[in-house]
Amino acid sequence: MHPIYKKTKRYIMNTTGNKFIAVSYKLYTIEDGERELVEETTAGRPFQFLSGFGLTLEAFENQIVGLEKGAEFDFELTKEEAYGDYEDERVLELDKQIFTINGHFDRERIYPEAIIPLQNEEGNRFMAKVVSITEDKVTVDLNHPLAGCTLNFKGTVDESRQATEDEIKAMISRLSGEGCGCGCHDCGGDCGGGCDDGCGGHHDHECGCGHCH
Repeated sequence: MHPIYKKTKRYIMNTTGNKFIAVSYKLYTIEDGERELVEETTAGRPFQFLSGFGLTLEAFENQIVGLEKGAEFDFELTKEEAYGDYEDERVLELDKQIFTINGHFDRERIYPEAIIPLQNEEGNRFMAKVVSITEDKVTVDLNHPLAGCTLNFKGTVDESRQATEDEIKAMISRLSGEGCGCGCHDCGGDCGGGCDDGCGGHHDHECGCGHCH
């Protein structure tokens, strides 16, 4: 998942004002007064999305949606507008046996720094970063990698137009699980603008076709 995308249970509420938007930008984190470049997209491979689906950060979309093609932007999102505070309680110890296949621990996919898909008892899916592995436990971090950071986006709007009916239908299909999506079950194929870099972005918990626990 791309750093700007967010998980949501609500999909599209209004299909009359959806726009197709493509932006190239540099993303900086600002933490304790220090700026760090954490991602850069280009006009050749921009970040693309349809507005109005509630999939991007609301504050990001609000800044971009009214801009015309060719416009430049430079704005900051507070941690509250982005991914909130880093929460220690979102670092969990899980039984190692959860990650076994045919009685064997899945070393190919479960290793320190790996990003893995998980699923709770309610069926909600989310991504986690493997922090450490012991003899009987796997410690995972459920915090977003950009939690606790102010975000600064600097870039250009490469495209901004009304979305076509086919683009809207395709997005609804993805969200309903019928097309390419960033779920644990579907990481192949061309995800278009909905799932950057093959169902994963540089910072967010990218999709890996592995465990859904």
